Amino acid sequence: MSEDMPNSNDDELITRLNAFDLDSLTQVYDLYSNAIYRYGYRMLGNEDQAEECVSETFNRFLVSLQKGKGPRTAVRPYLYRIAHNWITDQFRRTLPTEPLSADFPEEGTSPEQAAILCIENQKLRRILRSLPAKQRQAIILKFFEGMDNKEIALVLQKRVGAVKALQNRGLKNLKNKLKVKP
Repeated sequence: MSEDMPNSNDDELITRLNAFDLDSLTQVYDLYSNAIYRYGYRMLGNEDQAEECVSETFNRFLVSLQKGKGPRTAVRPYLYRIAHNWITDQFRRTLPTEPLSADFPEEGTSPEQAAILCIENQKLRRILRSLPAKQRQAIILKFFEGMDNKEIALVLQKRVGAVKALQNRGLKNLKNKLKVKP
């Protein structure tokens, strides 16, 4: 099981978090801060904003716990929902101009292969940015963050069927935009 995946201990963890147990808070930060950073970077394309996303996500998480409004069923989707809301606020202010992912060529990749990979990734990033926001988020959460549809539904506050529809429409849009036109 991945460190980012919720587990059967979420109920116990949530109980400890609601009691503001410092070890549990540290555990949640250690488990999810890197994933929130990656998500923030993919969505915003900027290292500073990704770091700010992590900071704001965990700050808001602590505030919600203090108010007794923390997660009830699963920690990971709850944190992604907080990050999602913060990122949405950033999109309202300005659109990102940097890449959506931090894919680096593997060691030993030739310069030519690295250049081709870079060009292909830039094209994919442009196309992802052109998708409607909810489709883009559903695809990034599914294929980049590895979430299942139930978790994505919690993050986006939609039904699983609606998430599947968003992913389907998003993938169709990607396919159409990736087609090479003569």
